[in-house]
Amino acid sequence: MKRPKVGGLCSGVGGIELGFKQAGFDIAWANEMDEKACITYRHIHKIELNDHLIHSTLEELLAEIKSKPQLRDLQYVDVLTAGFPCQAFSVAGYRKGFNDERGNVFFKIAELLDFFKKEKKLPKALLLENVKNFKTHDRGKTFKTVCEHLKTIGYSVYTRILNTCDYTDIPQNRERTFMVCFLDEKDWQNDYLLTMPEDKLIKNFPQTFYFHKNFPKKNDKLIPLQEIYEKDIQSDFYYNDNRYMYNKLKKSMRRKDTIYQWRRVYVRENQSGMCPTLTANMGTGGHNVPLILTDDNRFRKLTPKECFNFQGYPKKIKLPDLAKSHLYKQAGNSVTVKLIKMLAKNIKNAICQK
Repeated sequence: MKRPKVGGLCSGVGGIELGFKQAGFDIAWANEMDEKACITYRHIHKIELNDHLIHSTLEELLAEIKSKPQLRDLQYVDVLTAGFPCQAFSVAGYRKGFNDERGNVFFKIAELLDFFKKEKKLPKALLLENVKNFKTHDRGKTFKTVCEHLKTIGYSVYTRILNTCDYTDIPQNRERTFMVCFLDEKDWQNDYLLTMPEDKLIKNFPQTFYFHKNFPKKNDKLIPLQEIYEKDIQSDFYYNDNRYMYNKLKKSMRRKDTIYQWRRVYVRENQSGMCPTLTANMGTGGHNVPLILTDDNRFRKLTPKECFNFQGYPKKIKLPDLAKSHLYKQAGNSVTVKLIKMLAKNIKNAICQK
């Protein structure tokens, strides 16, 4: 059977594409505007500079597609993915939504889909990812606008808020909104799951209903924290008594079976014994950096590699030689690869069912 193809927008370091690759997809192309993220993407996916990664903004990509014949034939993909910028909708940000230029990235994605529609190259399915708050932002108006726009293009919209630690064995508390959309099923309504007989759901919405019916069950076994930590950690990741927050760390950090955070002026303990949500600002000024008490009773922050481990990237992956601040940001902006693999498998089965 021919392997389905996936294309990525707002790809970051390629965590979504990696999850799809692990689920049996081939990566046709991807798009990312951040130069440093592109370096890590190429490193993780082991591709050359001019392979399937397109380094440009979405505006530049759209302009090139419309003006250059060679890009008008941008390879057809079965699934299009996008982890579009979440800062505009996040509870940790200013929550400006579509009033923030980052929030308008969705409409660039929609513009590309409109172009594909004219070219009769619409993907069979979409996977869109954003922060948990996306669904409730502006009293639900933002989410409603996105759903209505996707339906005008021809897609159903099936939405779930998923926590990494609920559906994978990765011990990170990370809730995200996932929108899975299937072509030619635009009349789908979530209420139909309660009001429409199953035989009609199968007839009218075969892919969306299949995806729902076969949605993976929750996982109740997590990898021990110690298995995610790296060995032979460099000295600059440790906090010694010459650091201004050392006494507060010493007073607050007593457990070795959980992870802490330095929150500017105080230490926060993760009561669940898991890694708190990794954020893009981990590498800037120490705010939100995850901290642990080591077996030899020393305090240190997680390394960038450990942060990638907590996102479910294979431990064998070697990160590029970039400033730690870039790598922390990339890990915080990424997705949990194992969670994406789970969703990708279900999408693959839904669009390939006979």
